[in-house]
Amino acid sequence: MNQEELFATVSKPSRYLGGEVNSIKKDFAACPVHIALAFPDTYEVGMSHLGLQILYAILNRYPDIAAERCYAPWPDMEKALRTARLPLTTLESRRPLSAFDLIGFSLQYELSYTNVLNMLDLGGIPLRCADRTQDDPLIIAGGPCTFNPAPMAPFIDAFVIGEGEEVISEIAAALREAKARGYDRERKLEQLAAIPGIYVPALFSGSRVRKRIVSDLDSWPVPSNPIVPLMKTIHDRITLEIARGCTRGCRFCQAGMVWRPVRERNLSTLEHSAEEQLCSTGYDELSLLSLSSGDYSRIEDLLIRLMNRYYSRRIALSLPSLRSETLTRTLIENIRKVRKTSFTLAPEAGTQRLRNVINKGNTEEDLLATTAQVFAAGWKAVKLYFMIGLPSEQQEDLDGIIELGHRVLKQARNRGQVTLSLSTFVPKPHTPFQWHRQIGMDEIAEKQLYLRNSIRNRNISVKVHDRRMSLLEGLFSRGDQSLGHIIEKVFRLGGRFDGWSDQLRFDLWEQALEDLNLSADAYLRERTFEEDLPWDVVDCGVSRDYLHREFQNSLSGQLTGDCRRGACLQCGVCDFKQIRIEKAQDEEEKPEQILPGHPPEKPEADFQVSRLRMIFRKGGTARLLSHLEITEALIRAIKKTGESFVFTEGFHPHPKISFAFATAVGLESEGEYADIQLKNLSAGPAVLAGAINAGLPAGLEVTKMEKIFPGHPSLSDIIRGFVYEVTVPENLQSAMEWPRMEERAAEFLRASSFSVVRETKDKTVLREIRSLVEELELSPESGKLRFHLLFRKEGSVKPSEILTEVLNLNKDFVPLMRIRKVKTLFSS
Repeated sequence: MNQEELFATVSKPSRYLGGEVNSIKKDFAACPVHIALAFPDTYEVGMSHLGLQILYAILNRYPDIAAERCYAPWPDMEKALRTARLPLTTLESRRPLSAFDLIGFSLQYELSYTNVLNMLDLGGIPLRCADRTQDDPLIIAGGPCTFNPAPMAPFIDAFVIGEGEEVISEIAAALREAKARGYDRERKLEQLAAIPGIYVPALFSGSRVRKRIVSDLDSWPVPSNPIVPLMKTIHDRITLEIARGCTRGCRFCQAGMVWRPVRERNLSTLEHSAEEQLCSTGYDELSLLSLSSGDYSRIEDLLIRLMNRYYSRRIALSLPSLRSETLTRTLIENIRKVRKTSFTLAPEAGTQRLRNVINKGNTEEDLLATTAQVFAAGWKAVKLYFMIGLPSEQQEDLDGIIELGHRVLKQARNRGQVTLSLSTFVPKPHTPFQWHRQIGMDEIAEKQLYLRNSIRNRNISVKVHDRRMSLLEGLFSRGDQSLGHIIEKVFRLGGRFDGWSDQLRFDLWEQALEDLNLSADAYLRERTFEEDLPWDVVDCGVSRDYLHREFQNSLSGQLTGDCRRGACLQCGVCDFKQIRIEKAQDEEEKPEQILPGHPPEKPEADFQVSRLRMIFRKGGTARLLSHLEITEALIRAIKKTGESFVFTEGFHPHPKISFAFATAVGLESEGEYADIQLKNLSAGPAVLAGAINAGLPAGLEVTKMEKIFPGHPSLSDIIRGFVYEVTVPENLQSAMEWPRMEERAAEFLRASSFSVVRETKDKTVLREIRSLVEELELSPESGKLRFHLLFRKEGSVKPSEILTEVLNLNKDFVPLMRIRKVKTLFSS
């Protein structure tokens, strides 16, 4: 069984196909340096991560480097790979991971560590650094988890500490030199260790490794043509990073400490980047990314500029990270204009006392004023994030969460919906709270239960983070190298996707801790200021003295200001030469809002509608895309041409596109039909078809496009059926019982009725299909089957049902057969 055949047997095959719009496939043999960028979670999670897209774009600018991607396979895919004895490969060239010179993992979450080991194992690479030979790739890792590299040090050859845009090119240069000069593995590691910001555990000399910082973000713009995923991802939109770093100084927040100082991109850079990305992808939502979007110094100007440009194109804007005190009426009005994206705020604590302890600083008055504006602007639901188990937390702080939820609901006059989302505080490395303890499982459960039981209003819901995950996150955030034994043992026992509640096997972690005589409490305990910490090998730039000083300030609830707006706080990260706070530069004129405060009921009433019928082919790996995935790919490709859809009316407008029939996953088609409506069409049908094809993923192709006119019959009114051809692969020919199948086909054609059983979500139904089959032919000599299936509004028959129910073929054979829709039958 080859890889494509394997894809047809697993769930969500689009995770593994590759060939996406804007992906880069180079001639592997022509590139001397081969790098695999690996993300230890599913495709839909990894494709939402901006950092991987940035590194992919940077590396592939070099003509001698082939940079490809690999994501963690879901358990069904892992099982299929192991059963077929096939290795884990990259998406672009489908070469095994072991064929690459270097594999770079992005460590975004501690609960992905077993996935890293699984990917190495499936790729044919020894898990431990000590067991690797000269022929094995170098394994490096970057991302926020590397600020405590200790737990993964037995498995990772080198850690990149800090930001990767500049250092990735230095790594590539070192690798290029090493290959040209034939360096051995040890010499390659010495090369990496000599690069600032890289920690090589095997060669550690005792000097702390200082993080890398990109001083000028504008010199490293986000990719202009990001890869467009084949499936719906976690964050299915364009990501426009407007700033990096945060100096608000929340004492629990690792990101706010390790990614300092604040650096903002200029307005002109962001406007240009937004236009490039939207034009190259066809997305209809733009997310403004930073640790605190509302703190961007030109946020109102930026929003006004973007809305002035994209309002008529129905491009929605979202700001995923907002503080209540930074939300102004202008921000709220602009966010709501095209589409009401989700609205989330993070008070973090239920009382002002505790908010001061953690240096959150925002007040209840800020929150209530903001939520009042949000509800008044038309939002029906607000989510509030809180943490439990914070240092010095008392019963009144828990009660404060409940009271605050009720007060926010009152801002909606008790007609809205408020969600209280509760996570458990994890004392992260390099924060003022790194010396505090983390509360245990029983205490977490007690607090969660109390808060759940205290809410009796149906308009307020409580969601809690899995306490088992919180314990594991704390364990690996604060652990040392001895935890490598735990990670490996759990991997050997079958642990995968520990960050997914439905996949987490917590019993395996308990078993591993017990077998290795280790206690989670030993890692979650309070630390003294004098003791060495496992993460002390890393210098995040913020001094230990500053963290200690902030720890002391928290004890008295003393607030520390934001150095962006006041004096330097001597945290230690800036050198005031290259590394310093960089605000967006002022431009000559401030933009004026040219749109009304509220969108008109029909913002585009005066336009000419063009109705077009599109015929497209679905073949190759595109046959494994779902109907929804194909729909999204076509919509984006049409938007990329610059043409504009006519939209439906209502609260959630959609582009006007209708399909004749949803072809099942795994089926090829020589002619799929769809009708679309565009406004003020600027290109002829043939030219438009070519432009659409330029924006489609591999395997999809528009073969014809023609204008239709009002009153033209709909596709469902004129299509009466389809002709399918099934090709049996050579490796299945010997298993086919052709004489028996021919007998069953003849019996079926003679019968006046034939029913099949169909399972739906909530019931089992019996469907009559004989009248829906017009012809059924078998050709043993050519190894093909052909049948005409009719399509009626009251029902249809699936090609797979002909094979399994009528001809009694083994269901496992069906995904391995080539099923093609070769013709569409029209009413006369």
